[in-house]
Parts: sequence; structure tokens; C-alpha cells
Amino acid sequence: MSERIVFFLSDQTGVTAETLGHSLLTQFDGQNFRQVTLPFIDSIDKAEEAATRINETAPDGGPRPIVFSTLVQDELRAIVRAADGLYLDIFDVFLEPLEDELQQKSTHTAGRAHGMSDIESYMKRIEATNFALANDDGGVTRNYEMADVILIGVSRSGKTPTCLYLALQYGVYAANFPLTDEEFDSGTLPDILVRQQTKLFGLTIAPTRLQQIRKERRALGHYSSMQQVRYELREAERIFKKYNIPNVDTTEFSIEEIASRILSSTGVERRVRP
Repeated sequence: MSERIVFFLSDQTGVTAETLGHSLLTQFDGQNFRQVTLPFIDSIDKAEEAATRINETAPDGGPRPIVFSTLVQDELRAIVRAADGLYLDIFDVFLEPLEDELQQKSTHTAGRAHGMSDIESYMKRIEATNFALANDDGGVTRNYEMADVILIGVSRSGKTPTCLYLALQYGVYAANFPLTDEEFDSGTLPDILVRQQTKLFGLTIAPTRLQQIRKERRALGHYSSMQQVRYELREAERIFKKYNIPNVDTTEFSIEEIASRILSSTGVERRVRP
């Protein structure tokens, strides 16, 4: 199968182009993509360099590269648009219909999507991230009254990355607590969690996937055995049912999807918007 090159172009970090582009590319199974991000294209020289690079990757008679662009300045977009590739301009797709609907021209200001223009939102994300790090893995529980949500589940079920994503993306104060043999043996949760029961949300995962993840961290021993994995997941499920804790199976979901389901299920308010 031939390799298809995909470019993500941006006048900033490229996060917006990458996020949308990746979401679209996942809909095409069996395709082999090589992805290249070209960030900080903020001058004519850089736009011309990007166009040259795109043209150099377009083989004679072969598939042309795919280009996702969030460039804002019209003169830079025109340069890249002329390159030999399938040019998908995110602003063309969304801004022009919005301009028609709102009967107002957009500002075409670079850097609005992922910049430092909103210092208040930026600081909220930093504060939420510090909270997630300080309240990770049950190490500190005295701040749980400040939490918007507390994720619980067995080790390696996705609690920490989900907490960090909620913090960085939405400014949500997310803590997490690992379920261990102490909870499994007693069938109960610590008093600190019971007092915050309305904030609890459970993460579970398929046994085979959990074993695979654990083996990558610790290949030998009780921790990654299938017997132990099945036992922990079974007991965690009992705890979720006993305390009526909403939960989601993370096996087939990305971090973004897990976070979205948590917010939708709990009704937790986003402190900031992406």
C-alpha cells in the first residue's frame, strides 16, 4: 500500500489543524498516512517554504499530499493553496458560512485558537492542572471538597491522563483515587470518598487490554496476571454498583471521548472553553 503524506499547516502550534485532521483521517481504515506538522507559518517566506516542501513530496503520477490548514492571513493561504496537494482550509469551511450567517466579516486574527490572548482562561487551566497533579493517585485526599470530579478505578485504567486532559482542556478540577486490595477486601470505599460520593465517576477497562497495559509497565508478577486483573475489575464493578457510581469502559475510547462522556454524564461545568 502506498503511503499518503498529510501536512498540518498553522500560523501557531498546529494543534487545531492536527485535532481536526486526525479526527477525519481515523474514518479511513487501511490507509497508511505519514503526518507532518508545519507550525508557525507567519510570513511569506515560511509559506513559500511550506509550499515547496509540499510540492517536493508530490510524486509524478502518485497520490498528491493532503494539506489541512488553519492559516488565517489571506496572502499566506493563497501561497500554500497553489501547491500541488489536496488543500483543505478549515477557515474556508467554517468562517465563510459564519460570516454570511452573522453578516459580519471575521477579524482574520492569527493565534486566536491557541494563543495567550485570554490570560484568565490560561491561568484557570494551569490551576486545574496543578490540582490534578497534586491530587493524583490518592496521594492527597484532603482537597477533595475542591474537586469537580473524582475518578476511581483500578490501576492503569486511564485515570491520570483523563484528569490531566480535563484540566488542560476545560479547567476542570479532577482528582483520582485508585481502588486497591483494601477496598476490594472490604467492599467499601474510604469515608473521604463516601462524603464526596456525588463527585465520583468510575473508569473500567477490558481485562485483556488492562493486562497488556500492565505488562508494558511490569511484565512479570502478580500485578499483570490475568487472574489478578479479572479479580480487580470484578470487585471494582461491585463497588460501582453498591454506591451507584456512574462509569465508563475506556477500552475503545480515546482520552477526548472519555472526558466528553464524563462531562456529559456528571453535568460538571467547564470552567473554560477550548
